[in-house]
Amino acid sequence: MEQKQVLQPSSAFIAASWAAFFIGTVAFIIGLWNADMQLNEKGYYFTVLMFGLFSVVSVQKAVRDQMEGIPITNIYYGIAWFCTLLAIVLLTVGLWNAALAKSEKGFYAMSFTLSLFAAIAVQKNTRDLKASKPVADTHV
Repeated sequence: MEQKQVLQPSSAFIAASWAAFFIGTVAFIIGLWNADMQLNEKGYYFTVLMFGLFSVVSVQKAVRDQMEGIPITNIYYGIAWFCTLLAIVLLTVGLWNAALAKSEKGFYAMSFTLSLFAAIAVQKNTRDLKASKPVADTHV
């Protein structure tokens, strides 16, 4: 079976992906820390962020596994997509019903989106770096 060559991502793209991830995630968390809302609301938004980050990494892994011919179950693939969409819906519903200024709602939506996109890019870079390394020949 022929192996497809995976190019190593550039250092600039790796740095930009990590920077976007940290900027989005830290901004979201700092926004929550400074928000004038009850602790249970802060916990809700924090949990949605963590759930979203985990689910998009699962989707990226599942899609990449399928592309590389690594078997994954349909149930896992479906759950990963469902959880990603659910995290987005939960944030949307929470912000829609929140007693926040529209600018605050926009801040949370954009930092959430940046974090999710960056998590996908970081996962892709991690996978590409590993795949671009030559495999040691074990044959004598």
